[in-house]
Amino acid sequence: MSVAHVDDDEEIQNPGEVYHVQKFFDNEDIYMGQWAHNCPNGHGKYLWADGCMYVGEWYKGRTNGKGKFSWPCGATYEGQFKNGYLDGEGTYIGSSNDTYRGDWVYNMKHGKGARNYANGDHYEGHWRKGQPNGKGRYQWDNGDQYIGHWRRGKMNGNGTMIWANGNRYDGCWENGLPRGNGTFRWVDGSFYVGVWSKEPREQSATYYPSDSQTGGLDWDPQEVYLVSLSDCRISHGEDIYVFPSQKTLNWPCEGDGKENDLRLRKASVGGYSLGSESDLSFDCGSECLGSGRKIDEGMVAKESDMLRGYRRPHIIIKPTKKQGLTISKGHKNYELMLNLQLGIRHSVGRFAPATSLDLKATAFDLRDKMWTRFPPEGSKHTPPHQSCEFRWKDYCPLVFRTLRKLFKVDSADYMVSLCGNDALRELSSPGKSGSFFYLTNDDKYMIKTMKKSEVKVLIRMLPAYYNHVRAYENTLVTKFFGLHCVRMSGPGQKKVRFVIMGNLFCTEYAIHRRFDLKGSSHGRLTEKPESEIESTTTLKDLDLNFIFLLQKSWFHQFCSQVDQDCSFLEQERIMDYSLLVGIHFKEISHSGEPLNTRANASEVQPPIGNGDQTSEGAAPCLDVLVNTNWWASVRLGSSMPAQAELTVRRNNGESLLVGEPTGECYDVILVFGIIDILQDYDISKKLEHAYKSFHHDPTSISAVDPIQYSQRFRDFIFRIFSLDI
Repeated sequence: MSVAHVDDDEEIQNPGEVYHVQKFFDNEDIYMGQWAHNCPNGHGKYLWADGCMYVGEWYKGRTNGKGKFSWPCGATYEGQFKNGYLDGEGTYIGSSNDTYRGDWVYNMKHGKGARNYANGDHYEGHWRKGQPNGKGRYQWDNGDQYIGHWRRGKMNGNGTMIWANGNRYDGCWENGLPRGNGTFRWVDGSFYVGVWSKEPREQSATYYPSDSQTGGLDWDPQEVYLVSLSDCRISHGEDIYVFPSQKTLNWPCEGDGKENDLRLRKASVGGYSLGSESDLSFDCGSECLGSGRKIDEGMVAKESDMLRGYRRPHIIIKPTKKQGLTISKGHKNYELMLNLQLGIRHSVGRFAPATSLDLKATAFDLRDKMWTRFPPEGSKHTPPHQSCEFRWKDYCPLVFRTLRKLFKVDSADYMVSLCGNDALRELSSPGKSGSFFYLTNDDKYMIKTMKKSEVKVLIRMLPAYYNHVRAYENTLVTKFFGLHCVRMSGPGQKKVRFVIMGNLFCTEYAIHRRFDLKGSSHGRLTEKPESEIESTTTLKDLDLNFIFLLQKSWFHQFCSQVDQDCSFLEQERIMDYSLLVGIHFKEISHSGEPLNTRANASEVQPPIGNGDQTSEGAAPCLDVLVNTNWWASVRLGSSMPAQAELTVRRNNGESLLVGEPTGECYDVILVFGIIDILQDYDISKKLEHAYKSFHHDPTSISAVDPIQYSQRFRDFIFRIFSLDI
């Protein structure tokens, strides 16, 4: 590519050719650099009359690529630009030596980054829309530090404050202060544990002295709020008063049609409608120059949200379908279905004395299994039937009978669902493991065929599983109701082992979207266009385009339960499990698009009819406050009202697990649970990890050590589920 040199007063013969120019504008701005299509294109330097300067890459009249912008007050930004915005990795150094190094999105600190404040404070961690948000560490200049979760620039969630004198607080935080369960420890070993609150009447805790301490506690817990935290104020740092995207330029950028006067124009960028031309304009002066007013940070954020260069996902909700093919006479598995139903009816219907929830160790013994022969003509213990002869085995029948009692499953209803006149339905294709799935006609239960290795894992972990689900009634792990084996007579017939589980998606709400989420990226994309996504399509991590906002009480309960469940699975050396999430959109337009709403979750409506999709103009529902039956059905992971905020992925970050929030929210009902919990980290998984690690990023693959898997899974889940404030 040749570059011609042209002075300011020379005429450019071919606008499409790249020239090196010097431009002196009437407003005393100066540009020197590469020029094409009547605007900067390539490398160039622009000097504004007020002293601001940009040196770097340009594309079609906008700063784009690597560059450096400097302010007359001495502040500088050096890093990535995109369409005139600070976007990508970059470093900002303020006039007072306030420094930020990290990720930017549309002029805002967003992603991972570290900031050194002018007063000596330091923060390193995650950012969102210009504020600490997510996991991060803040260290004050006096030596105090906080390590934990943040939300909107304040300590929020689980975290630890360590004071310079050695004292520390571990526990829950809310809006910058301890709130909820926590422990305050003194350097001498004594500690104060319980419920914390700024309001004395809400605080309840117990003091435990150290071994070397004598006497009682001469200390008021409110001192933590009044004294210990008094110096721990978060610095807001130095503001940027004008951004390169807000500076006046002297040429029409592509798509503008006129000089860039820094107004919000009527346009549609990446699917975001900006409406009519706004009277809101930005003053290009800067407070550090002593001219003009400070740019409103909220307006900058609003402009950044609306002017995203992303393409909004186009969501179309199709009519829901019933899963599976009914197993009728002539189906290859028809006799197997009959055998399953006969065996289950025999097992569940057999008389048994009332059982206590306190089971003896012998109940979990693998030898506690019963083989029963089912001849067609019947026997002393079995009825006659029209199927072939088969043998039936129950594994640990007393344990599963007690589990059904624990899960409040009525035996009669259980038998009607599984063994009634209605046939089972077989899902169209086997799972990744080769297992087949069957659904009862009422959708309450799922039957999964199992490999021998999976049966061994379930039997091995059964005592711990029983204790876990007994201790946590809101556990999200799969509910198991029975473990059986069938062997039909005849040459070549193999044993068919199967487990009966609760169907997570048995709900009166229509499930419009479903996601199987592991927290890994390799192979976690369905690659299906929107037009091919059905209500029964199971999408994966890289298909996820939402984050879910829960009410405060549910969010804290959710976080606690996920931690408990993951700890249990980690202890049992289980990996490769998933969070299965089903979404019901409460309001859908006539064209099949979910409606953008921002209703308070406490005002959520009860379901209409059978949960079919509603539309604009639909009749209003009854007040949920009087619908006690509906409220009674709301459990953690079951029929939970929430907000789903739409996210989009940047063009250069398609492999990111979580996209950028757009502010576009939908009223939804969620169902979710942890599934596929029978894969231990055996030799085959270790070999799979070793092999894939040679070809892919080891952190992106699913087959990893259970401890690593648990931590990665939690980190991911706590990023896509958030507190609705």
